Amino acid sequence: MPIDPRRLRVLRALADHGTVTAAGRALHLTPSAVSQQLAALESEAGQDLLRRKGRRVWLTSAGELLVDHATAVLAELDRAEARLAELGAGRLGRVRVAAFASAIVQVVAPAVRHLRAHAPGITIQVRDAEGHDSLPMLLDGEIDIAITMEHRALTALTADDRTTRDPLYTEPFDAVLPPNHPAPGPTVSLTDLATDDWIAPAAGNPCRDVVLLACEHAGFAPRITHTSDDFAAESALVDAGVGVALIPRTAAHGTRVLPVAGDPPTRRVFAAIRRGREDHPLISTVRAALRTAAESMTDGPVRGDVVTPAGEG
Repeated sequence: MPIDPRRLRVLRALADHGTVTAAGRALHLTPSAVSQQLAALESEAGQDLLRRKGRRVWLTSAGELLVDHATAVLAELDRAEARLAELGAGRLGRVRVAAFASAIVQVVAPAVRHLRAHAPGITIQVRDAEGHDSLPMLLDGEIDIAITMEHRALTALTADDRTTRDPLYTEPFDAVLPPNHPAPGPTVSLTDLATDDWIAPAAGNPCRDVVLLACEHAGFAPRITHTSDDFAAESALVDAGVGVALIPRTAAHGTRVLPVAGDPPTRRVFAAIRRGREDHPLISTVRAALRTAAESMTDGPVRGDVVTPAGEG
């Protein structure tokens, strides 16, 4: 017969306090209830745990052995209760986050550092994923938080009533030019780049759509001769002199990086979770850390309004 761990507490109290009456006071039980629990424990153990003489009781060797094990078992139960409390308070567990590379640098890694210092029971599992890949992963349950982007022309693609979104930051795209490009600076008009070869993300990447739409608004279609979804690779190709590129400011590197004149194209970066998980304590803790990291950004991106679909907060 299995031993009921609740009865181990009664045996432990008897060993600590010496009498049935004192054990009952400690456990807020009547002496009769204590005796019943001890008798049931002996039946479960299949051995005599107590020697009785009148109102006095002593532990047998089997009773002393079981008390030793009771101490270990009860300590593990207390530890389990404490960890469950931490889990319920959002201080223990694993959260899976997918984000594109520059967002990992700007907000995910700082959030991980913050959580390791202030909530070490939380494990963040990070996956590098382009924004257009992370939302399907979120809706399929592969991840818990997707960090992705939108811009004015792509709102419909990210307006899904199955998600709730936290705005993180807004940043412009800058023009990355070869070292010998004739554009004088300190800014550049996209019309001045109409005859250049272009390096852009591959088809399907929202950042490619930003480039195409920005050029369309400037009155031309870019001649895209090289593609890469890696902004560092794009910048390297630009520095090699094979074309120009539009790259988000936090990811733009190269010999010549110039702001776009006028109203530059922008991307709005947000963290998405599945609707209904807004109050999950563990996810709420990570969301707060991501927002704090975004608010602490000082290099490049600027805060701004984020267009949200109807019903979004």
